[in-house]
Amino acid sequence: MRERRPPLLEILARAGYGARGLTYCLVGGLALLAALGGGGRTGGSRSALMVLLDKPFGRLMLGVVAAGLAGFALWRWIEAATDADRHGRSAKGLAVRAGHGISGFLYGSLALSVARAALGQGGGGPEDATARDWTAWLLREPFGAVAVGLAGAAVIGAGCAFLLKGWRGDVTRSLALPVDARHWATLAGRFGYAARGVVFWLIGGFLVVAAVESRSSAVTGLGGALRTLRDQPYGPVLLGLTAAGLAAFGAFGLVQARYRRIDPPDLEDLAPKRRP
Repeated sequence: MRERRPPLLEILARAGYGARGLTYCLVGGLALLAALGGGGRTGGSRSALMVLLDKPFGRLMLGVVAAGLAGFALWRWIEAATDADRHGRSAKGLAVRAGHGISGFLYGSLALSVARAALGQGGGGPEDATARDWTAWLLREPFGAVAVGLAGAAVIGAGCAFLLKGWRGDVTRSLALPVDARHWATLAGRFGYAARGVVFWLIGGFLVVAAVESRSSAVTGLGGALRTLRDQPYGPVLLGLTAAGLAAFGAFGLVQARYRRIDPPDLEDLAPKRRP
């Protein structure tokens, strides 16, 4: 009996989970090296991926990662639009789907930036500077400070959800794992979600500060959040634990790429219906 060929959307989704996992492995691994004094860097997703440029076939690898991230962005938008994971229409379900839509935008932007770098066209400015530019533009608009504050509160809320998931969440519920892999996959997933929760708290907190003080320079991204941890008392310990958690989340992402249950809608169902 022939095996079922996975549909295109499932292939894109699995490639996307893999690309996201690789990205977090690089972010966490480089930050962990920085915490241990072994070089490395405390940067965001794009700056971490840029280390691939120095490797053999670096531009090709970057192009493959960019394609994977684009696939992940597409899958996030489909999840948001079609409720592919069946979160439902409760307040929690709608919030999760809205988060998927925002995630799709962010990973789409990252995919475009990485693709430009792979083609030798540059990859945009530093990530923290880009975040500050967007915040500065928004603060100049009517009710912009309110919008920035609400965005910060939403990011903090997402961080709380990640921390809660890391504490007691069933992170492997959507995975079809072999029995002997469940324990370590659960540990990696919980550790990873907890680390993401810490980072999201910091990023959201800086957004709230920017809104209250009307100061876009307070805004930072993933790399800035890691540098903030590094600059605290016991900074190397705080940075090392968070970096290890992010690397664990990256490993968990690679597990998701292989074992996650993905039930994409039929492509024909997504096409506009012709009127008779």
